[in-house]
Amino acid sequence: MSDIPGWAMVMLLAMSPISELRGAIPLAIAYGYSPLEAYAISVLGNLIPVAPLLLFLGPVSSFLKRYPPGDRFFTWLFSRTRRKYIEGREGIGFAALTLFVAIPLPMTGAWTGCVLAFLLGFRFVPAFLSISLGVLMAGVVVTAAVSGAFAIGHTVQMVI
Repeated sequence: MSDIPGWAMVMLLAMSPISELRGAIPLAIAYGYSPLEAYAISVLGNLIPVAPLLLFLGPVSSFLKRYPPGDRFFTWLFSRTRRKYIEGREGIGFAALTLFVAIPLPMTGAWTGCVLAFLLGFRFVPAFLSISLGVLMAGVVVTAAVSGAFAIGHTVQMVI
C-alpha cells in the first residue's frame, strides 16, 4: 500500500461510495496537500464515478427487471419514490438534487445523488450538472471545515 502515491489514495477514497469528499479531503490535508490541492484532487475523484453511474443504472435495472424478484423490487421502488417524493414537486428537481448532494452528511453525496437522479427520471446532462454543482459546493464546505479543524488543532498544540 505504501507504493501508492498520496494523490491516488485520496482520489480512490473520494471515488468510494461511503467516504466520498468527507474522507478524501481530510486525508489529503493530512498528507500535506494545501486546502486548494486537497479540494481539487478530491472533487475530481468524486466526480469520476458520476458519469458511469448515470449511464449504467438504467441498463442494469432493466436487466434485473427481467427476473421476477428484480421486477418486483424495481416496481416497488419506482412507484414508492414517485409517489412519496416526485408528485407535485417536479419543478424543483434540479435545485433539490444539487442541494442534496451539497450537504456533506452520511447518505448524501454523488453516489446517492446518481441513484436519486435515476429514480426521479433525470436525463443525463441535467443530472450530471446538478450532481457536479453539488459536489463542488460540498467540497467547499468540507475543505473549510477540515481546514478550520486543522488550524484549531495546530493552535491548541502550540499553546500546550
